Amino acid sequence: MNQILSTTLNQNINNSKKRKWFKFQFAFSIFSVFALLVGGFFYLNSLQKKANLSNNLISNYNISKLYSSSNDKIESHLIGVFGIIEIPKINLYYPVFSSLTEDLLKVSPCKFYGDSPNNNGNICIAGHNYDNSLFFSKISNLVPNDEINFYDSQENLYVYIVYDTYEVEETDLSPIFTYNQNEKILTLITCNNLNKNRIIVKAKQK
Repeated sequence: MNQILSTTLNQNINNSKKRKWFKFQFAFSIFSVFALLVGGFFYLNSLQKKANLSNNLISNYNISKLYSSSNDKIESHLIGVFGIIEIPKINLYYPVFSSLTEDLLKVSPCKFYGDSPNNNGNICIAGHNYDNSLFFSKISNLVPNDEINFYDSQENLYVYIVYDTYEVEETDLSPIFTYNQNEKILTLITCNNLNKNRIIVKAKQK
């Protein structure tokens, strides 16, 4: 009789433990799903804010150019904008900041090396890859002979023709410092979020 009672008591204790464990697992699952939903919402909201800020920057930049006379050209160093990059093939159109910081990179692409499109050399522009349609997320779709348009702060248009696309490790600086000194090169750089490499697009001015 005692054995039966002991066995029954043990089974009840085990069942109680299982119920508590199941409740804990269920509560943890609900919490995890909720946390993922909240995290996803804030991430998407953050991306939307960055996109809106970039669009506002484009609008303000174009308006300021519209109201500037030919004798009163806007200097890029005064407004912090180097120019505008446009790639019709991937529907890309962004202002390019004249310097690079982490905060600026969250708003729009940034120039971090090079001089003027008028001069020989290598202009390097970095942009975030959000794995969607924002910033430089789609530059990996570019192939040789695609066109890249660049407008400087005086509204001069420079057309570049893509001649190479490849990837390098994040510590490889050759895309920045290796180029023909007698040519006008444009280098676009972004991250490959799958392998942490850098996606490189090289183009030459027409």
